[in-house]
Amino acid sequence: MKAICILMLAAIGFNATGQTTINNGGFELWGNPSPGIAAEPTHWYSNKSGSAIAVLGPQTCFQEATIVHSGTYSVKVVTENYLGTAVNGVVTTGVVNAPTISSKDSGYIGTTNYTTPTDQRRMSFTSRPDSLVGWYQYVSGGAGEQAKIRAILHTGDYYDPETPTNSYHPDPTANKIADVTFLGPASNVSSWTRFSVPFHYYSTSSPAYIMINVTSSANQATTIMGSTLYLDDIQVTYNIAEAVTNIGMKPENANVYANAKRVYVGFSDGNGEQSLLTIYDLTGRVVFFQSIENSQFASFYLADLNTGIYLFQLNNKDYRKTGKLFIQ
Repeated sequence: MKAICILMLAAIGFNATGQTTINNGGFELWGNPSPGIAAEPTHWYSNKSGSAIAVLGPQTCFQEATIVHSGTYSVKVVTENYLGTAVNGVVTTGVVNAPTISSKDSGYIGTTNYTTPTDQRRMSFTSRPDSLVGWYQYVSGGAGEQAKIRAILHTGDYYDPETPTNSYHPDPTANKIADVTFLGPASNVSSWTRFSVPFHYYSTSSPAYIMINVTSSANQATTIMGSTLYLDDIQVTYNIAEAVTNIGMKPENANVYANAKRVYVGFSDGNGEQSLLTIYDLTGRVVFFQSIENSQFASFYLADLNTGIYLFQLNNKDYRKTGKLFIQ
């Protein structure tokens, strides 16, 4: 069910507003990138499909079917032991690069494979979201351990950390449009907990890609093993009220309003086309959507919604109208 909802949300977000979504942010799709490589989330990667040295480490990214926020799967990343060295658990939209076996500090995540330059991994993303949100649980392996989730909107290639070590990669900061970092608490988080952090923008330009890097140990040089991060339903949200405007329709030609738990939609100048009503909460999450045939008067009883302010979008092929609703 989660995969279906994600696909529908993606279709609504892209077609109606031009907003981009994260590919497989619910971690429902998994596969083996090549023979002998452990399963990885589709559109995401681990050290086992990284550079030549990175693949020597243990598997740190796992398909989780028991501890899930919604749907069938979540992703689990674990800081593991490899010959007495802590190997940070990681899942990323890029390539895990380990240029040398002698120094953990030289490792980085990039859009290009250090040992195979033709291997480039960049998740397309062309919008400017407000925040990165998701759900997580955490088991700390020891004092000071924290989960870290970082996303970078960029053009061209990118590398994280940005500061080059021994010239293993160039400084990519000229390509950065925005970034966001979530650091979990230095303690166990035993139930699914939502995080939401805003993007910080450095440029007014539109991005071409998004890099998302997730690790169970925020400290790249950690010596502590066993820290475990469970992550599910990671997505971006938009300030919908500011992101879209009324297009192709005079405001007085359509009316959307609420009375208690019932939402009403009326048209004074219907064009016979099918319309779509979408209602969002203030985080940008879709809480209701319904098609309206022939632009006819309709009403919907939303018993499951909590009292509060919601945002709506009403659109068809000729128009788009947005606004706020107070549901009580």
